[in-house]
Amino acid sequence: MAGPLLSVHHLDVAVGPRVILQDIDLAVGVGQTHVLFGPNGSGKSSLLAALMGLPPYRVTRGEILFDGQRIDTLPTHARAQLGLGMSFQRPPALEGVTVRALAEALGAQARLEHEAEALDLAGFASRDINVGFSGGEIKRWEILKLFLQRPRLCLFDEPESGVDLEHIAAVGAAIERLLATGRPAGERRSALIITHTGFILDYLQADVGHLLVNGRLIGSDEPRHLFQHIKRHGYSIPTTSAAAWQTTPERG
Repeated sequence: MAGPLLSVHHLDVAVGPRVILQDIDLAVGVGQTHVLFGPNGSGKSSLLAALMGLPPYRVTRGEILFDGQRIDTLPTHARAQLGLGMSFQRPPALEGVTVRALAEALGAQARLEHEAEALDLAGFASRDINVGFSGGEIKRWEILKLFLQRPRLCLFDEPESGVDLEHIAAVGAAIERLLATGRPAGERRSALIITHTGFILDYLQADVGHLLVNGRLIGSDEPRHLFQHIKRHGYSIPTTSAAAWQTTPERG
């Protein structure tokens, strides 16, 4: 049996002298969608940034493997070339770089036209990336960007936050379409998604939910069950199912 697409082993991550993630173990299989829950400041965005190799996050212990290759020493662009892509919560504005120019650089002009319409971003091709975009437009553009890139593993940092109710369905449907769309081998793309509201679960197939608290992954469960438990009881693992999921972290 083939191994997981993403494997994280005993990972510690620091910013400067401060350790913010400790002893993280995580495995995301080919075609699986994993969802990450946790309170503000628990380290969720930091984990995605560390996977992508973004400064100032620094791996101080452990390793990250992508398709069996160790990547925690690689620069960000090398990870992207291997097939990692990230939808940022607060991406920078890129003055002088248009949406169309990025699509052309990726050879994705046809995908730009089709998916921009679906995400209510028609007419954005000539605009500089994120310059003057509203909060909701930025989030929808981050999804569109991944359609252009077509990574093997998609990292989403709160894709539904700041998006009005009218567009949450479009964002969720676009993510599901992206994950289901055409890898050469026919499998779904893999994903790791941070969510606070849980709305995104209404629009996509999710295999495993994880709970990150105080920089540690404290357990896993079926995503919707875990989210319902969090709404009722806070950030703790349901005792009735925690043991089973801790012994079988990969499902799908």
